[in-house]
Parts: sequence; C-alpha cells; structure tokens
Amino acid sequence: MTDDFLPNPALLPAGLRDLLPPDAEIEARSIEAMMDCFAGHGYQRVRPPLVEFEHNLLAGSGAAVSEQTFRLMDPDSQRMLGLRADTTPQVARIANTRLAQSPRPLRLSYAEHCLRVRGSQLAPDRQISQAGIELIGSDAVEADAEIVLAGAEALAVLGLTEVSFDLTLPTMAAMLLDSAGLPPDRRALLAHALDRKDAAAVTALGGSMAATLTRLLLAAGEATPALAALSEVDLPAEARVLADRLAAVVDAIRARAPALRLTVDPLEFRGIRYHTGPCVTVYALGHQQELGRGGRYISGEREPATGLTLFPDVILEAARAPALRPRLYLPAGTDAKLAARFRAEGYATVAALGDEVIDIAAEARRLLCSHLLTDGAAAPLS
Repeated sequence: MTDDFLPNPALLPAGLRDLLPPDAEIEARSIEAMMDCFAGHGYQRVRPPLVEFEHNLLAGSGAAVSEQTFRLMDPDSQRMLGLRADTTPQVARIANTRLAQSPRPLRLSYAEHCLRVRGSQLAPDRQISQAGIELIGSDAVEADAEIVLAGAEALAVLGLTEVSFDLTLPTMAAMLLDSAGLPPDRRALLAHALDRKDAAAVTALGGSMAATLTRLLLAAGEATPALAALSEVDLPAEARVLADRLAAVVDAIRARAPALRLTVDPLEFRGIRYHTGPCVTVYALGHQQELGRGGRYISGEREPATGLTLFPDVILEAARAPALRPRLYLPAGTDAKLAARFRAEGYATVAALGDEVIDIAAEARRLLCSHLLTDGAAAPLS
C-alpha cells in the first residue's frame, strides 16, 4: 500500500515563480520609473487584456508568436482564446482599431505580463514582464532613433548607464539567401552557419553569395568601423537600401547621444520574426541576457511602426535596486494624524495591533522595521 502525498502548495509549474517582498515592490517601482520616463517622451499608456480571441491575437505580427501562445476554450462564447505571449501585437491591434482615427504618429506605452509555452535554457521563465513603447505611423529615421534614445534614458533612470544597443537588420540574411538561389536543404545549412557566425561554413555553402556573406559577417562590431565596412560591400539594390537605412539610424542616434554605445551586426536574425527593418537588442556590460529588444515592423496591414520592449525581470538583475520606503513602527495609541504625516513623508507605517508589547524596539525589528516612533520622531533602529 502506498500513501498519496499532496503536492507542496508552494510548488509551481516549471518557468513560473512567486515574487516576494521586497522584490515585488522593487519590480513595481522600477517599472513605474521607466513608464514615467516614457510618458515624459509623449508615450501614452494602454492596457490590453491578458486573453483575446485567438484569431485576433495571432493576426498580423502576432503570427510570429503563435508557437509560444497558450490556447483555451472560452466557456461563454465557445470560441478559442489565446493568452498573450507578447504585447506588441496587441498594441498594434489597438492602434489599428480603437485608435484608428487618432493623429499619427501614435506614441503608446505598456507594462504587462506575458505567458509563453516554453522558456529557454538562458531564460527559463515562462511568465515574463514587459515594459515598452510603440511609435506607430511614421517611417522616419528619427522614429527608429527615438525608441533607442527613450530606452537608454529609461535604463539610466534605474542606474544602468553601461549599456550597449546592438543594431541589426533581420531581413538582410533572408534577402541575400533568396538572391543566392540555393536549394532548400543547402539554404537551411547556410542559414544555420550564418546564425553560428561560422565564416568557413558560409564560404563553403554560400555559392555566388559566399564572398558577400563573408564580408558581412566581418562587418560587425562597434558601429563606426562596422558601418564603414558595410558601405564597401557590393549588395543588391534592395539590401543596399537596408544598409543605408541602418547607417542613417546610427547617425540620428549619435546626433543626440554621441556617447551611447552602439554596435552593428547586419546578419543577425534571431528573435521574434515580424520585424521588417532596423532592429535593436539591448545588453548591459557584463550580463549575458538581453535587457530588451525591438525594431521596425508593419502595424496592421500597412502602417509603418517601430518599438522597443524592455524586460524588467532581467533589468533588475543588472540595475541597482531603488530605495525602498523606510518602515516605521507605530506603538499602540499613536495619533492617526501623526501617522498620516509620516506616510506623506515617505515612510511605510506599521501599526501595533492587539496585545500590549513589552519590548517595542524588539517588536519593531521582528516586523522588519527600520525606524521606531519615539517622542513624535522617527528614530532609526540599530
């Protein structure tokens, strides 16, 4: 006979976790600091629903996250629903429906949680937080620059100034592979070689495009030398337009933030596959995971758009934690107006409850307070 043990109630599905004090407060305050920065640049906040009808959620750019989307049946309408795996497609839907008549360019921001079917070895979490901006209705180079600059400012608010923005052209590789006219099996091998930055394999598999692809692999790194190398590569006309656009974006960024660290990789194509032009991935020096990513895409059927999504979960591992409210213990009988005054000054007040406390200072420490109300003043606890 075997005993059936109930699972530990703290056990959660793989890739999901509780966020406890003080981490939950740190995350919330950090997100609001970034959102306040975005608002200062004119981005207005929207809040899409967690769940939508599947055909709406996965339309347009949403198709790129179809494999990462949880699906369920709506018991009310008997229609399939999807839980968002990425917020950008939802913001694009809002822009093209509810805000279709709003003046362009449209600047929208969001701070939401997403749920994905699976994590990765590097990023195992399946529930992720996103804080981002979308600039919809402009194809200007300055729009691409603006999302980078706003993102850099939002990170700086959290003390992250040693960051790098890696600018890429995700459609460049596919464009050149199309030009090579390779059979499908060889094309797949070549794409894998490009993804691994394997110059020897690219030379062996690249056919008529081998020299061009190899030179592009080498045209990666710090923006100035990389763009100089990229300008000397003989590219098909359509690919040259992309390369020139990337150079113009770098110029627009440097005109406003010359010290911002920029790198270029014209053949990088990993990530969500709905981007159509220059893209960006954000890194903190000394940290392997991405702080954020974004780039140019088509919103709805034909509206040009660009955006940047930051990942607060990762950012908070690299950033300095914001100062938390000091916790002030209030002995029993403390005047309510006095308590309100300290809350207005930025304290979190923790009031005594119930039984008489013999050692007030010990009780304050037990409740993780940093200060004790003594003679009408907040006295620090050692």
